[in-house]
Formats: sequence, structure tokens, C-alpha cells
Amino acid sequence: MKKLLLIFALLFCMISYSNAQDYNTGIGLRGGLSNGLTVKTFIAERTALEFLVASRWKGFSITGLYEIHNQAFNTNGLKWYYGVGAHVGFWDGDNVKWADNNDSYTVIGFDGILGLEYSFPEIPINLSIDWKPEFNVSGYSGFWGDSGAISIRYIF
Repeated sequence: MKKLLLIFALLFCMISYSNAQDYNTGIGLRGGLSNGLTVKTFIAERTALEFLVASRWKGFSITGLYEIHNQAFNTNGLKWYYGVGAHVGFWDGDNVKWADNNDSYTVIGFDGILGLEYSFPEIPINLSIDWKPEFNVSGYSGFWGDSGAISIRYIF
């Protein structure tokens, strides 16, 4: 757990101040089949970097995403977004159904993301829902299409 907190702190320190329409940076929780932390920061008006630290199968993964945001349905604060990125994950084979027992796995792969988010104008809260398919190229390789989540972030 200390390692996860250290990684999260390092990612947070890498975030730079940028200019976006609704918010500059958001920090929060992500819940779905994998649960964890999310940090999103805008590097331009429509582009953002998002970092995820998530836990699943008694292991964890770290993901970095590059996202492009567009206004959705002509509604202020509502955006749809898409992007690409990469991840690295670590699992013990005793804790996962898809692996051989007694084997540990380090996976490296690519990610896509497609989502919808809303930033409340009255309070500094942002909600999002997304689908994040993954393709592992190293370790336990193959396509994983079940990574979706709901995130809530404090925005500033």
C-alpha cells in the first residue's frame, strides 16, 4: 500500500498547471471491475492526461492516457472524450482465475478509452463514466474489453 501511495504522489507531482474550460485538474476515485485512483489534468483546452492506479485480482496496474475532450449535446459542463495510452500491471497467479497457479504476471499493454463526463458548475465535482479496453502485449497477452468504470473527482 505504501508503494501505491508513493506512486500516486509522484504522479501528482508531475502534473503541471494548464488551461481548460471546466477545470484544470481533477483527483478522485474510480470504481468498476477494477477500483483505484484517478488524476486528470488538462495540458491544452481540449487535451488531457489521465493517470490511473487500480487494483484487481489482488494485484494492481498503472495506466497513463492521452485524451481528447469535446462538448456533448450542446450542454455546458458535459463532455465526451476518447484517447489512447499504456499500462503495466502486476498479479500473483494464485489470485486470478485466468492464470496458472504459482506464476506471477507482469503485463504491459496498450489502452483505449471512450467516455462521458460532467462537471458541476456549482460545486467542484466531476463525474465520468467510461469504457477502457486493453490489449496486453507482454505477460499474459490478449484483449481485455471489460474495463469500464465510474469516476468521481474533486476538480480545481
